[in-house]
Amino acid sequence: MTYFKDLGLAEPILRAVMATGYTTPTPIQESVIPAINDGKDVIGIAQTGTGKTASFVLPILNRIATNKKVHWPGTCSALILTPTRELAQQIAEGIQTYSKFMKVNAPVIVGGVKPGPQVKACARGADVIIATPGRLLDHIQSGAIRLDRTLQVVADEADQMMDMGFLPAIRKIMAALPAKRQTILLSATMPQQIRSLAKDFMHNPKEISVAPVSKPIERIEQSVRRVEKAHKKKALLGILADNSITKAVVFTRTKRGANVVASHLVDAGIEALAIHGNKSQSQRQKSLTSFKAGKTRILVATDIAARGIDIDDVSHVINFELPNVPESYVHRIGRTARAGRSGVAISLCDQSEISLLKDIEKLTGQNLLPTSSHDAACGDHKTGKSQSEKNQRKPKRARRQKTKSANAGKYVHTKKSRHPRKEKKPGAGMPADGLMRMLGESKSMAVSAAH
Repeated sequence: MTYFKDLGLAEPILRAVMATGYTTPTPIQESVIPAINDGKDVIGIAQTGTGKTASFVLPILNRIATNKKVHWPGTCSALILTPTRELAQQIAEGIQTYSKFMKVNAPVIVGGVKPGPQVKACARGADVIIATPGRLLDHIQSGAIRLDRTLQVVADEADQMMDMGFLPAIRKIMAALPAKRQTILLSATMPQQIRSLAKDFMHNPKEISVAPVSKPIERIEQSVRRVEKAHKKKALLGILADNSITKAVVFTRTKRGANVVASHLVDAGIEALAIHGNKSQSQRQKSLTSFKAGKTRILVATDIAARGIDIDDVSHVINFELPNVPESYVHRIGRTARAGRSGVAISLCDQSEISLLKDIEKLTGQNLLPTSSHDAACGDHKTGKSQSEKNQRKPKRARRQKTKSANAGKYVHTKKSRHPRKEKKPGAGMPADGLMRMLGESKSMAVSAAH
C-alpha cells in the first residue's frame, strides 16, 4: 500500500494532508503526483469524485515549498484553468487547506465580480492563479496579468471547458505561456478536441487513466421514473417528501428552469435555492455556503454549476430534466456518493426525453428503466410514441361530408347532421335587404324545426 509520505511531498504539505485525516492517496493521486513532481506533462483521465484536485494541487504546492521565488509584478509560477467560478473557488479552498503550514499567494480570477480587487491581488505577483478563461483573457489583454514567467499550467475539467466553448480562449492563453513549461490536463472524458489540444501544446505527455476501486457510478442507486412533462413538478414534490433526503441537488437544463423549479419548491414550503450562470458570484457563493452548511436542503442547479459542487454529504441527485449530453449525466450524479459514500440518483423522464435516456444507457452500459417500462417507452422510438400512447384512442374529430348544392350545382363541406343544410345560390327568389334576409332565415329555421 502507498502512503502520502511515499510520494516525495515536502514536510509542511504532509502535515497539512495528515491534518485532514487522509493517509493513503487515491489511484489518480498515486499516479499523477509523482509524474508531476518529475516535471512531466500529464494527461489524467478519471471520473469525478476520485480526488483529481489534490492530484495536481499537492505537487504544485510541493514545487513552491522547495523552490520559492520572488515574483515579477502581474506574474505567477502556476496557472490553474477551470470552467466555472464554483470550481475555481473549490480549488482555492483546497490550496488553502493543503498550504496551511506554508505562505502561499493564490488569487482567484473569475467573472461576475469587480476586476479591480483581482488586479490588485496580482499586482505583486502570485504563486498560483486560479482562473476561468474569459476573465483571465480580459486581464491579459489589459496588461494586468502576464504569463511569460509561468512554469506550470493546469487545465482542470478540460472536457467541460470544451463543451462550454472555451477552446479558442484556451488556445490564446496557451500561446501566451512560455514554450518551456509543464502542462497538466485533467478530464473525466477524452474527446477529440482535447486530443488535438494536447497534441498542439504538450510535449510527450504521460497519459494516466485510472479506474477507481469503486467507481462513483457503482456506488449510486440509480432509477428513472416515467413522468409526463406537465406532472414533473408534482412528482418532484412527492420525491422530496421522503425524509431520508437530507441534502439534494436538483438539475434542470436551463437557468430559467432552475428559477421556476426553485420558486415552485419554496411556494410548497421546501427550502430551496437556485444556482446558475445568471447569478452573481456573491449570490452563487452564498447559496453554496447555505447548502453546504445544511441551512438549505435543496439546491437547484444547471450543468454549468454542477462541477463546482464538491460537497461530501449530498444524499440525492434528482434530474428534473435529462441532460442533452450523456456525459453530463455522469457528472450530475457524481455530486452524490463522494468521499467513499453511497448515494441515490432519481431521474424524471418524459416522452420527449426517451432518446436522451437511450444515449445515457449506452454510455453507462446500464438499463435504467425496468424492462417492461423500457420496452413500452422505446417500442415505437422511431416515431417518438410509446406503446401506451399508441393504444390510446384518438379524440373524435367532427366528421365532414360532402353535400351537393341544389341551386349551385357544386359540393360544399359541412358538419354531418341529420338534416344537412343546402347552400342556396342567391337569386331573384331570395330577399335582398338585411331585414328581409333575416326574416327569410327565420322562416327557414321554423320549417326545419317542424320537420
